[in-house]
Amino acid sequence: MTIRILPAVGDPDAARSLSGLLGQLPGVEPTAPVGDSTLLLDTLASLAAASLEELPEVVLVHERIGPAPALELIREIALRFPAVGVVLITADAGPALYSAVMDAGARGIAGIPLSYDELAARVQGAAQWATGVRRHLGGGGDPLAAGPGGKLVAVAGAKGGVGTTVTAVQLALAARAAGRKVALVDMDLQSGDIASYLDVQFRRSIADLAQISDISPRVLQDAVFTHQTGLGLLLAPGEGERGEEVTDGTARQVIGALRSRFEIVIVDCGTQMTSAGAAAVETADIALLVTTPDVVAVRAAKRMVRLWDRLQIRKAEETVTVVNRHTRSAEIQPQLVQRATGTTVARTAIPAGFKELQPAVDSGRMQDLDAKSAVKQALWGLAGELGLVEAAPPGGGGRRAAHRGGHAPGRRRARPAGAAAAPRNRGGRRRGAGQRGRRHRRAQRARPAVHQGVPAQTGRRPRPGDGRIPRRPAAGADRPRGRLAAGAGGLYVLAGRQLGRQGRPRGRRQGRGRLPGRGEQGHPRLLERRYRLRRRRRLGLQGHGRAARPHPLPRRRRLPLDGHGHRGRGGRDRPGGRRRLR
Repeated sequence: MTIRILPAVGDPDAARSLSGLLGQLPGVEPTAPVGDSTLLLDTLASLAAASLEELPEVVLVHERIGPAPALELIREIALRFPAVGVVLITADAGPALYSAVMDAGARGIAGIPLSYDELAARVQGAAQWATGVRRHLGGGGDPLAAGPGGKLVAVAGAKGGVGTTVTAVQLALAARAAGRKVALVDMDLQSGDIASYLDVQFRRSIADLAQISDISPRVLQDAVFTHQTGLGLLLAPGEGERGEEVTDGTARQVIGALRSRFEIVIVDCGTQMTSAGAAAVETADIALLVTTPDVVAVRAAKRMVRLWDRLQIRKAEETVTVVNRHTRSAEIQPQLVQRATGTTVARTAIPAGFKELQPAVDSGRMQDLDAKSAVKQALWGLAGELGLVEAAPPGGGGRRAAHRGGHAPGRRRARPAGAAAAPRNRGGRRRGAGQRGRRHRRAQRARPAVHQGVPAQTGRRPRPGDGRIPRRPAAGADRPRGRLAAGAGGLYVLAGRQLGRQGRPRGRRQGRGRLPGRGEQGHPRLLERRYRLRRRRRLGLQGHGRAARPHPLPRRRRLPLDGHGHRGRGGRDRPGGRRRLR
């Protein structure tokens, strides 16, 4: 809500100086000053006759108003118009006068010569008191009038190209998606790009408000462009030279008017610190400094923080630094940025994702950025960290967490009650994190049910590929008689190992690092491979799998048996034979 002020000053020079100072206050709508006490009372009476809401919130009474004394006038206003806060302007601000003014019903004293900070504090206090009285009397009023207005977030960049505008736009979109009433101000007066990022062409800009001392709601409505997303946009001037018209006073007045009508006001201050940008950073509830994890950008951020400290704009500990284009492999991590700049680094770091942003940036539709984009999810998470949107319910985790299975990024899944711990390798790592874990999972999926301790299927002979490899049992072991389905003989195949009735593996103990020999047990895949190799040698095949074909060299022909029981032609002609004696 805009604070309406009615000055009552008899001296024309004092009236002009007071009007000029009131024009610099944020969220203030001063009216034409009245010259005497009688005209002041008549004006208040006519406004009160129309409606209680028509009365100004604050009345400034000069000590030389006349013809009635200032204390008597204050007492009369307090009795007839209790919903109006009165502030006395005097050169004598001693304790005796202060006590008398408070007894008369005033809400404060402003000393002469007037200062900006003191006048703003007195006006704000009187306006809050008047609003509370009107709400108590049933006059209604805007709920935002009870406080200083909406939340102001200033976003500045350490240097050019670090992603300041993208951060400001996505924060505004996130707050708007949460149902908040949001205004986005482009105060990068020479090179503002918010219009390009949102594909907006509008003839009004913040420079059009520079020459207006009284920013009424109608004037502000004409200057603010309502985007299709619901954002209120106050753009930078299209001509860079017009940026010089926007002073710190104009910036304070515009920001105050926006805060009185929007819940959240986000200001893109750019990378060049002007007087208007400094005023935005100084009055902001949250000041963000965007940087990237490289030496040049971190040094620029450090210089910016020191500049704000020297000019008494903002202290380092009150600044929040956002690390953009963050990667885990970068040498500069957020902890190092915090130590170098002395600021508070946001817990949410924005990942590097230029390929995700390029289509949205080139088309000028930043609002259409994919919801699965890591950059968008991180920036919207930053909005939740700053309090621009409502925090997610416990266990929600947002879209990214839902895509990963419902757990928050960077945190482990909670193991269900009664569940066994995940198997781990010898180095302590959870099995499945590396190549060996992946091979283990593939082998588990490829094994049939018999590997889980289920009795072997009956009615057919074991074949290669199903985990049951026919082999010759070790010497001295009981060979299974008949087929595998011979009654309830208790024959199981578990991980390629045949177990007897007592559940003990047959064969000799296999040493670590040794391939299984004849009659020994081993991994079913090794046994199957050995079985296939033997089969190829026996059939004279070459190649692997279905591509196997007969060997080009013919096998040695087996000669028939002769009359003496030998293969071949017999006698001395038989190769390797000896002559048979008759």
